[in-house]
Amino acid sequence: MSEESNELAQPLKGLRVVEFTHMVMGPTCGMVLADLGAEVIKIEPVNGDHSRRLLGAGAGFFPMFNRNKKSIGIDLHSAEGAETARRLAATADVVAENFKPGTMAKYGLDYAALSKVNPRIIYASHKGFLPGPYDHRTALDEVVQMMGGLAYMTGRPGDPLRAGTSVNDIMGGLFGAIAVLGALIQRGITGRGMEVQSALYENNVFLMGQHMLQFAMTGKHPAPMPARDNPWAVYDVFTVKDGEQIFLAAVSDAQWTAFCDALGFADLKAQPELSTNNERIAHRPRLLETIGKRIAHRSAAELAQAMEKAGLPFAPIRRPEELYDDEHLLATGGLADMQLPDGPKAGQTVKTTLFPITLQGRRLGVRMSPPKLGEHTAGLLKEMGYSDADVEGLRSRNVVA
Repeated sequence: MSEESNELAQPLKGLRVVEFTHMVMGPTCGMVLADLGAEVIKIEPVNGDHSRRLLGAGAGFFPMFNRNKKSIGIDLHSAEGAETARRLAATADVVAENFKPGTMAKYGLDYAALSKVNPRIIYASHKGFLPGPYDHRTALDEVVQMMGGLAYMTGRPGDPLRAGTSVNDIMGGLFGAIAVLGALIQRGITGRGMEVQSALYENNVFLMGQHMLQFAMTGKHPAPMPARDNPWAVYDVFTVKDGEQIFLAAVSDAQWTAFCDALGFADLKAQPELSTNNERIAHRPRLLETIGKRIAHRSAAELAQAMEKAGLPFAPIRRPEELYDDEHLLATGGLADMQLPDGPKAGQTVKTTLFPITLQGRRLGVRMSPPKLGEHTAGLLKEMGYSDADVEGLRSRNVVA
């Protein structure tokens, strides 16, 4: 690979990002910038980002969202630690944070303080709410899903249900990164940085915009997705042989014809009352029951083969771990190796998912595995002018890790 093509795949190479982040939202912003080639320095407490130690559903947070980053452990609560963090932040093009409002100001690490030292700095704040009546509240992904309509739309009527991944945290970080990229372009014109903000609640409301406008257009309250007025007659999950499940769809009259031909439903294709999608909608419960009975003895693999051959939409119902064996992801380089930094499997190589874009036909890879706590502390401090004795002194006083 030529040096030129490698540079094109890292458009943010040479950009320095210092992030004061934890959990998912802020680290996602930093990960996107890191994947794009930026040098991203993660400032952690001296005992480490607590997401390193999460169990259960949180066990994947740190390794997923902290690749391609450096780590330095600093005790911000100490005067020496806060000063060290300010010196490091002053060298940054971008500072990212996702702590409660007012937290960063306590350490002189807010935008007002840092921009006095470096007017070119871009400061990305990730919060629960943008400034307003709610901004004092503590937000979580689940909190904003409940109050922002997503849980209502995901669950069955009367049974609100959060989405099956950290959608607002992840997308909030993506929107933060988008804002940073816009601010970088503006800085290239004016020479000055700016503060940008992203928030969980507003992110969730943005996701609900299509349903809000559905109400504005129709005057009808949008029904939760499991009970929605489906615009297509064949658009459902079917349970087939050996209890397997598969999603099948036919969303146009042409697809309905192809669907009947592919699965041998000549009699259904010939019924006048099923000739158009809107007519099929009127008979949807009966139609789905009929289709379900007819394919119950067929395997999901057989049905998938028939649907794929006919060019029709279908999907097997998979668990997340099954994606490790997905032939498309494996063939296209959608998964990349990295080493786990923490836990009982620390040091083991696993595969992780990559940012879902290409630049110059290339995926953005893993240049560095998620860092061990303080892995880059000494190098970064020396780069700022600290001597070996200074570094050792800070470590002995537990100011850095």
